[in-house]
Amino acid sequence: MSAFGVDVERRADGVAWIVLRNPEKLNAVRLEMWQAIPVALAELGADPGVRVVVLRGYGDAAFASGADISEFKEQRKDTESAFRYNAQTQAAYATIRECSKPTVAMIFGFCMGGAMAVAMACDLRFAAEGSKFGIPAARLSIIYPAEAIAQLVDLVGPAYAKDILFSARTVEADEALRIGFIQRLVPAAQLEAHTREYLGKVANNAPLSIRGTKTQVRAIFEGITDRHRAELAELGLETFNSQDYKEGTSAFLEKRAPRFQGR
Repeated sequence: MSAFGVDVERRADGVAWIVLRNPEKLNAVRLEMWQAIPVALAELGADPGVRVVVLRGYGDAAFASGADISEFKEQRKDTESAFRYNAQTQAAYATIRECSKPTVAMIFGFCMGGAMAVAMACDLRFAAEGSKFGIPAARLSIIYPAEAIAQLVDLVGPAYAKDILFSARTVEADEALRIGFIQRLVPAAQLEAHTREYLGKVANNAPLSIRGTKTQVRAIFEGITDRHRAELAELGLETFNSQDYKEGTSAFLEKRAPRFQGR
């Protein structure tokens, strides 16, 4: 096993785990790791046995401390290389955002810079007490992609987004919860168990309904167009005509837990 990488684990409970691993640098994300994230998400998104995807950092010291800045002298040394590097990071964020399965960032410790964009691209963010967040772009004289900043604005509002970006300050976990950046704040010793319990509920629900919810929320976020309406209408018909719809109705009437198959 190399000193860094993106590890993927599929489990029988329908939950897949993507682990950002670079422990010597608090899981700082290297270029090869940015490139591996879209590959992993594409495979998991296409796997019918996967119901939910969790992204986390290796160990409990950090989700990730951001991009590995030690690579910038080589990977972002001029305009051409910077454009190539940025294309890789933006592809990683986009693949997370567009994943058909629910995605949850499980955060221990530091979640900084590009790791914030990874976490924001997920549907939900669960964090351990003591976690720390920040986007130090103003200390590096860089600007983050508009899509990532749009997600920050959507989560915390324009004033808090400006505050975080203008100051490049560290946001403590309790403030991150209060302003809406994270959805759960749990003692570190309980975070993984809490996340697993929640994911078990999601994995047992109807995959077509969950996919429809993701599509609806994305459409509202982007601004509903005729294309969105057509896509949502098609999903609605697919769900209504599915075996899972029949199973859900039968299970309700028979007072038993449904067994959804995603079709």
